[in-house]
Amino acid sequence: MAVCPIETRYKTEMNSLFDEQARLLSWLEVEVALAKAHAKLGNIPKGAAEEIEKGAKKVSLQRVLEIENEIHHDLMAMVRALSEQCPKYGGYVHYGATSYDIEDTATGLVMKRALGRIEERLKDTMKLLGGLALKHKKTVCIARTHGQHAVPTTYGMKFALYYQEAKRNLQRLEWAGKRIAVGKMSGAAGTMATFRGKGFEVQQAVMRELGLEPVAVANQVVQRDRHAEVLFVLALIASGMEKIAKEIRNLQRTEIMEVAEPFSAKQVGSSTMPHKRNPHKCERVCSLARLVRSNVAVAMENIALEHERDLTNSANERFIFAQSFIITDYMLSQMNKILAGLEFFPQNIRRNLELTGGAVMAERVMIELTERGMGRQEAHELMRQSAIEARQSGKRLFEVVAAKKEVAALIKRAELEKLFDPSTYIGEAERIVENAVKE
Repeated sequence: MAVCPIETRYKTEMNSLFDEQARLLSWLEVEVALAKAHAKLGNIPKGAAEEIEKGAKKVSLQRVLEIENEIHHDLMAMVRALSEQCPKYGGYVHYGATSYDIEDTATGLVMKRALGRIEERLKDTMKLLGGLALKHKKTVCIARTHGQHAVPTTYGMKFALYYQEAKRNLQRLEWAGKRIAVGKMSGAAGTMATFRGKGFEVQQAVMRELGLEPVAVANQVVQRDRHAEVLFVLALIASGMEKIAKEIRNLQRTEIMEVAEPFSAKQVGSSTMPHKRNPHKCERVCSLARLVRSNVAVAMENIALEHERDLTNSANERFIFAQSFIITDYMLSQMNKILAGLEFFPQNIRRNLELTGGAVMAERVMIELTERGMGRQEAHELMRQSAIEARQSGKRLFEVVAAKKEVAALIKRAELEKLFDPSTYIGEAERIVENAVKE
């Protein structure tokens, strides 16, 4: 029975890269590459590499776990299990390598593949965000700053903003991917002494076989700043998804209700309140983002290992690598479903736009008064006082301002009325959106 929810509730295709079977296969993949490199360089018989490659296909996880239970060393358990499948050349398995030559190189291989999956998922998110931005580039709504109504904006602006952030994270994925797609084959302290003068050749040949880059220098491990960077980028992606989810949650509040996450016909919102339509999918995204971010702190602690290495990174990495990748993948998957089915309520968008009785157009009138000769500070104070008066009297701001002699002397009533149309005060919003998602 599973204990961790990433094995059940939050499971995605990403799990197949991080489960025990996948871990074993990645180690075997590196061992085979090492044997091939040795054979090419004449360090071991050609037949040895062939037997090791065939033997790797026969190694079972069950046998590895049995051996590990006896010797209490997971990597060496794999080495022995592989050696058992190589009756003639088993003595050449793991030749010249230390445990983390295999483990860290395998980690680079797995993370390279895992980042590729995250990249594809994020590209799907960008496609959805870009489509929503263009579709709603003219959907005028109220902008909110400090939780208060500010000035008109468009929903296209919101989604274009998220699109650009996702684009930056896609670039970060690429950069981090280059720095993590590496491996080492340099022995216990990184000196390559066990390869007897052919260390660089062995390392290069192994990495070429695996499609990785060799690190320029290592001690017993690939340095953990690389892994911390990857987890930090995943945390940035998770935080970006949280930003979108939090906005949807707030806009789905009963008194706002401008947009809402998808809600199926048979979905239940509350166990006791039948009327509830809770934004639980967005809340889940926000909750999981906290977990992904927390793993970054652990990864940062792993950077400062003692001397040429200690083992304080090993146990926690069994959690944080798989957890961060799987949860981020799940969050992206969920957000893509939310965005694909996002529901809009135009009548509420319009209602909220007009909720302040035109007060949100005060800036526009202030600018117009300044253009027509009134001092900017004087215009600001006039509109500030007018807004207070409108709130206290319950009148629309237009009525209050239209009655001001200072305003009437500069702006005709018909012109003033047009200034209070929020749909005509969105500046360059349409072009901003188009430029932001043009690719």
